[in-house]
Amino acid sequence: MKNFTIDDFELGKPIGRGKFGQVWLAREKSRNFIVALKIMKKAEIAAEPKSVKQIRREIELHSNLDSPFIVKMLGHFHDKYNIYCILEYANGGELFHLLRAEEKFSDKIAARYIFQVAMGLKDMHKIGAIHRDLKPENLLLGSDRRIKICDLGWAVYDMDGRRNTFCGTSEYLSPEIIENDSYSKSVDLWCLGVLAYEFLTGNTPFSRSFTNSSPNLISAVKYSIPSYIGELAKDFIQRLLVKDPKERMNLQDVLMHPWLIKNLDGSFLKYDSNPKL
Repeated sequence: MKNFTIDDFELGKPIGRGKFGQVWLAREKSRNFIVALKIMKKAEIAAEPKSVKQIRREIELHSNLDSPFIVKMLGHFHDKYNIYCILEYANGGELFHLLRAEEKFSDKIAARYIFQVAMGLKDMHKIGAIHRDLKPENLLLGSDRRIKICDLGWAVYDMDGRRNTFCGTSEYLSPEIIENDSYSKSVDLWCLGVLAYEFLTGNTPFSRSFTNSSPNLISAVKYSIPSYIGELAKDFIQRLLVKDPKERMNLQDVLMHPWLIKNLDGSFLKYDSNPKL
C-alpha cells in the first residue's frame, strides 16, 4: 500500500464527529475511490496522555480485523498536525437513525441485524478483542443494507479476561462494569441482548434517560419485556441479559438460537465486497 498524504484526497462533507476530530467523506484522487477519512488533531490527543495509548491501540486492532461486518481500516498516515485513518465508507449511515425513523423493527429485520452484529463480534473475539461499546450509533449500514460495526475507540485486546476499565454507554453497561468487577468478552454479549431488546421495542430495557436509579436496575437485572414480544425473542433476550457472565449465551449458541434461525433466509449473508487501496 502506498504512503498517503492528505494531498491524495479530496475532502467532501463531514459525516461524523469524534472526540478528537471529524470524519469526512473523501475521494482518493488517483483511483476515484470513495472513503471515510477520520482526521484527529495531534494537539488535542497530546493534551490527554491516556488517549495516545487508546488511539494507538484502536489503529492496531482495527488494522488486524478483516470482517464483512466491521468497517475496514484501509490505511493510516499522519503529518505535523493530524493523524488520518482511511476507513471503508458505509453510505447507509447509522442504524440509530433508521431505528428512530421506524420506531422499532420487525422480528425478521431485528434478527437479521442481530445475526450480523454477532458475526462481527465473532470475528473480533477470534483475534482476542472485545468492542465494549456496542449500540445503534456504532452500527453503520453499507449500500447493501448490511451491518458494519464501527467506532473501535473502546475496543481492547482481552488476553486474560480481566479488564477493569469503566467504559461504554450508560444504558448498555453490564452488571460487572456497573459494579466495578473485572470483566471479559461477555460484556459484548450483554450489549447484544440490550440491542435485541431495543431493536424490537424502540427502547432500551434500562431507560434511555439513565436516571440515578438505573445502575441499580442493571445490577439487579430488573426490566420488563412487553407482551407483544414473541416467546422466542423473549427467550433470546433473557438468555443474554443474565447477571452472571458465565451463564450468558455464548456466541455459538446465539448464532444457532431458534429466534434467529426462524427469521433468517440466508440470502443476506452473500457478501463479496473487499475494498482495498
